[in-house]
Amino acid sequence: MEQRKIIHIDMDAFYASVEQRDNPELRGKPVAVGHADARGVVAASSYEARRFGVKSAMSSQKAKRLCPDLIFVRGRMSHYKEVSQQIHAIFHEYTDIIEPLSLDEAFLDVTVNKPGITLAVDIAREIKAKIRERLNLIASAGVSYNKFLAKIASDYRKPDGLCTIHPSVALDFIAKIPIEYFWGVGPKTAQKMHALGIHTGAELRDWPLHLLTREFGKAGKIYFDFARGIDNRPVETERIRKSIGCECTYDHDLSADEEIDEALTDLTNELLGRLSRKQFLGPTLTLKVKFHDFTQITRSITKEFNFSSFETIRHAADYLISGVDYAAKPVRLMGLTVSNPHSDQHPAEKRDSSNWRQLLLDFENTPY
Repeated sequence: MEQRKIIHIDMDAFYASVEQRDNPELRGKPVAVGHADARGVVAASSYEARRFGVKSAMSSQKAKRLCPDLIFVRGRMSHYKEVSQQIHAIFHEYTDIIEPLSLDEAFLDVTVNKPGITLAVDIAREIKAKIRERLNLIASAGVSYNKFLAKIASDYRKPDGLCTIHPSVALDFIAKIPIEYFWGVGPKTAQKMHALGIHTGAELRDWPLHLLTREFGKAGKIYFDFARGIDNRPVETERIRKSIGCECTYDHDLSADEEIDEALTDLTNELLGRLSRKQFLGPTLTLKVKFHDFTQITRSITKEFNFSSFETIRHAADYLISGVDYAAKPVRLMGLTVSNPHSDQHPAEKRDSSNWRQLLLDFENTPY
């Protein structure tokens, strides 16, 4: 059986880079895409801004404290989508097996490719060059035999990186990786792993499957496989949409009953509109609350019916918010999401491609 050849392309500081490309006055300067006001949040930052510690999802006020010369630019999502489509047009010159993860990154399966190029690394090199020449943007690329390793490889020498992880060196490479770089290991999981003495891929590999599943449930099997370089997930050109949601950051923190009531009414109406447009049904409703101090909680409820009316959504949302002490901890953001669709839903629920929304290891790049 032929070894798979997977490429992960990740645009470097995509939104900010587009703004710097389109406005020469921003080039070489620290740029943040987002709102500069007191309630604003950084959506993306240029590499010049990142040197000061400015990151996406950071409050604009903190970003300005870290980088007083930071230049804020309002985002242009429709424009970013157009540029993303231009990038994907380049991908399609090589393969139609493309899985978009967001506007600025995607997996490509080039095992069989249109030009008939033998080495996937040569395809990745050509794609990077065409993105630079045609669009004046920079991309990083990772190449390997599965999605897990291709994703890690694309982060290896950002920005403008190109790295391959050949099967012959994959296990040694994984052994050196900090556990935080494993797909699916967020801050809380990493903290738990550290408490268990797991800090690297090598230490994760020492754990037997039954202990990992005991500690991490179904995810334990995924971690077990990843530590051994196993990831059989295909590059999916089309996937079932698993959730529909909406959220809102408020101009001031909410702490009064009437404010929360009005906010939930607005969210419920917005959610209903999105559910209708996407013909989506699901029996699980999740409430997301971010407090004034940026701590965050989620609460979910699953029913025997699908959430499809104002009354059912609002009743469940009221139940979920009832356990939140927003008087003591005012609310900065709230969101509602419907999820867990039945598998027999209408094909229109499949994800529409128009919605696409540093490792410092001494590693030898082996052609692949």
